[in-house]
Amino acid sequence: QVHLVESGGGLVQAGGSLRLSCAASGSIFSSTSMGWYRQALGNARRDMVATITNSGRTNYGDSVKGRFTISRDNAKKMVYLQMNSLEPEDTAVYYCYIDQYNLPRSWGQGTQVTVSS
Repeated sequence: QVHLVESGGGLVQAGGSLRLSCAASGSIFSSTSMGWYRQALGNARRDMVATITNSGRTNYGDSVKGRFTISRDNAKKMVYLQMNSLEPEDTAVYYCYIDQYNLPRSWGQGTQVTVSS
């Protein structure tokens, strides 16, 4: 079983920055991808924010390109999300995930990010 714990969320003014961290532990055998999704209040869907493969290839949602940067430390089993130029529309619960070969996706419990205008 995989356990993911997010941290770094909070309240920030528009234009500010936050750095989210996600620590993975447990039965991690062969991670293929890690990343972040977010879910705004009242939205039933989780939207992709950023993903990063084991080899470092990244992918970003259109609304965060140029503002957010994802990185990972495979040795520490950590993934990070540096969020700059935050906007009120970025307000959401941010969830970390990990994908492994032949296993279902695992999710963290989420961390709240609130951007005030």
